[in-house]
Amino acid sequence: MGRLDGKVALIAGASSGIGRATATLFAREGAKLVLGARRQAELDALAAEIGAAGGTAAVLAGDVRDEDYARTLTALALDRFGRLDIAFNNAGTLGEKGPSTGVSAQGWADTLAVNLTGAFFGAKHQIGAMLKTGGGSVIFTSTFVGYTTAFPGLAAYAASKSGLIGLTQALASEFGPQGIRVNAVLPGAVETEMYREANDTPEAQSFITGLHALKRVGAPEELARSVLYLASDDSSFVSGTAHLVDGGLSITRT
Repeated sequence: MGRLDGKVALIAGASSGIGRATATLFAREGAKLVLGARRQAELDALAAEIGAAGGTAAVLAGDVRDEDYARTLTALALDRFGRLDIAFNNAGTLGEKGPSTGVSAQGWADTLAVNLTGAFFGAKHQIGAMLKTGGGSVIFTSTFVGYTTAFPGLAAYAASKSGLIGLTQALASEFGPQGIRVNAVLPGAVETEMYREANDTPEAQSFITGLHALKRVGAPEELARSVLYLASDDSSFVSGTAHLVDGGLSITRT
């Protein structure tokens, strides 16, 4: 407990799944939080839960595809708490699925806008805030898809999430001298809304489970603990990494 005492953390994509679990864990570890997502009601419920447990969370609903939202979310951290130390850019979508030759131009653009461009907008303003106070930790949610493993029918998703790894490396190199660490966490299958949407039959879930060396999918809380590591001073010499948290999927699937 207390690994984030005195820290201010921003989480985009906080209303469910990995983002929600991370917000709850960060609050328990002492961070003051700024939480963003599209769904106001879910954000309000999460903030109330954190507050009831003795934590502090400010919320702002919006769309990560809008750079003004990214700017305003960061400004909320500075206005409310005076600084920003940690940013977890977790918002994402599976996007349009199916054979790549059938993916629409709009479907392709929308997927990249949420998963890659939205993350870039967030980091652009978050890093600007962190530079004012001597550094910080920026974390992206990428995926094993398109990095160690390919799945047919997910071209836009794979491309956008692979792009996050390149963005991670570029930002880590550019801002490392100013004390800013940038990393990506790469989950395997995790029991979230997105996972259930992509695997909506018992047969599909059994297949995905079997791909993991651990023969199970992850829990959001397990991913949150890895994000906590990257956010905290425990990872003070870790930057530019694609941090696999995939239950051994990458060693069993080729």
